[in-house]
Amino acid sequence: MKQFLIRFWKETDGQDLVEYALIVAAIALGLIAAVRGVTTALNSLYESITAALALTGQ
Repeated sequence: MKQFLIRFWKETDGQDLVEYALIVAAIALGLIAAVRGVTTALNSLYESITAALALTGQ
């Protein structure tokens, strides 16, 4: 059992795949945060345009 655990700990097969998956996950989280920021900004812009049009329509 000890030999199995030592071999398992030193084994590097599949390590690159895990690293790439972590990089992709980090990029995805960054993109999600950026899109949320843009969404908030656009929502604010549309609300101000709507308010301005409502004032000119009265």
